Amino acid sequence: MIKKLMNSFGIAFSMYSRIPMPACQWSQENMKYVMCFFPWIGPVIGLLCFGWSFLAQALGVNPPLRNAVLLLIPIALSGGIHLDGMLDTSDALSSWRPMEKRIEILKDSHAGAFAIMICACYFFLLYGVLDSVTMEMMSVYGAVFLVSRSFSAFSVVSFPKMKKEGTVADFSEKAKTRRIQLTSILYLLLAFLWMSRWNLWYGCWGMAGGILTFAYYYRMSVKNFGGINGDLAGWFLSVCELVMPLFMVIGDVILRI
Repeated sequence: MIKKLMNSFGIAFSMYSRIPMPACQWSQENMKYVMCFFPWIGPVIGLLCFGWSFLAQALGVNPPLRNAVLLLIPIALSGGIHLDGMLDTSDALSSWRPMEKRIEILKDSHAGAFAIMICACYFFLLYGVLDSVTMEMMSVYGAVFLVSRSFSAFSVVSFPKMKKEGTVADFSEKAKTRRIQLTSILYLLLAFLWMSRWNLWYGCWGMAGGILTFAYYYRMSVKNFGGINGDLAGWFLSVCELVMPLFMVIGDVILRI
């Protein structure tokens, strides 16, 4: 059992991060618990973001450089896999075509004009949000990456699937659904406790942003695509990691009024 869990851990980090891992056996048995370990990548990213912010403050690094590195850390560690899904999904949604055509666009590996425009808007907005994230908020912000991945893992085994083949369908079919659902909920509770421990106000606003994004993700996926796939899961994760700190910043503005 321990060997199976270690292989699931290695598969999760090998597939969804750029963190080097020993060779793993990609068997049906070893894939059952991959989604239990996928959220663990979040705290690694959060710790690096917090560490960089602390170092930048200590060294007097200019805010533009601090924000740019903060923006790039999650992309560098994930290898851009989730951002790629967001761009593909944005292309499909922006087409305003029937569901069948949207699914075809989603499968197209080429980046369309809408994907490029939305990518630029995403980075500009995220940069602005990160510029407003203070050191007091950074401990709360670090948990955002655990929350987004926990919601994503829950959706992989719970939401309708767009098709019967593909990465999400494979993991969902081979996964221990109930255990992954319970594990994801436990991670979300732990993340909220962590956020609340540092600042209850920011924690509540951040979690509210995550919950609203998750609810919209379900509705949008089912309505426009008939279910989720890997690209839609990447879209959710990327948007969630923008909306949660945005809600924290909104909460900070309200607090200062």
